[in-house]
Amino acid sequence: MADDTTNNDEPQAEVTESVEDTTPKTEEAATETEATAEAPVEAADSHDHDHDHDHDHDHDHAPAVVQARGGARAEARRARRAQPEGEAPVVRAVAKYVRTTPRKARLIADLIRDKSVDEARAILLHSTRSAAQDWSKVLESAVANAENNHELVGDDLKIKSITADDGPTLKRFQPRAQGRAYRINKRTSHLTVSLTPKEQD
Repeated sequence: MADDTTNNDEPQAEVTESVEDTTPKTEEAATETEATAEAPVEAADSHDHDHDHDHDHDHDHAPAVVQARGGARAEARRARRAQPEGEAPVVRAVAKYVRTTPRKARLIADLIRDKSVDEARAILLHSTRSAAQDWSKVLESAVANAENNHELVGDDLKIKSITADDGPTLKRFQPRAQGRAYRINKRTSHLTVSLTPKEQD
């Protein structure tokens, strides 16, 4: 019986020793696999860093793109405002969709055409027609444009041109006898005033 117990204990000792021998090997293999798995990640990170650096470097040396402000209308306005050298500047103001007929507006425009700013103000102030108030507003706007945008003196200006153009017509209807409809045309006007400095004698 004693021999049997000794025989059974010896194989168990061998098994434990074999387990102890294999345990470090599995740990070493695991560390090796982890090292191989981390190596490509580090390489990829370094590659991305280099790519980002190159990308930033390219942006630093890229030429700055200058976009033109405005569009075709802005260029047209700048070209219209640009005055040739040696010519007197012309300042204009426009009032659109004014609720007065062009014929009534032209009656007042004929009174102040080619007048100085002071004379035009006096004529408009003492006029009894309602269109005189609209012309007065346009005249003051033109004077303000000349003083603020072109550094001109308002009292030294005169009216170079003044026009009253036709605007859109508003159509209204009034009921009449026997079921008829009488059309009423409410006309509008576009008022334009252009100023220029007086000629110095």
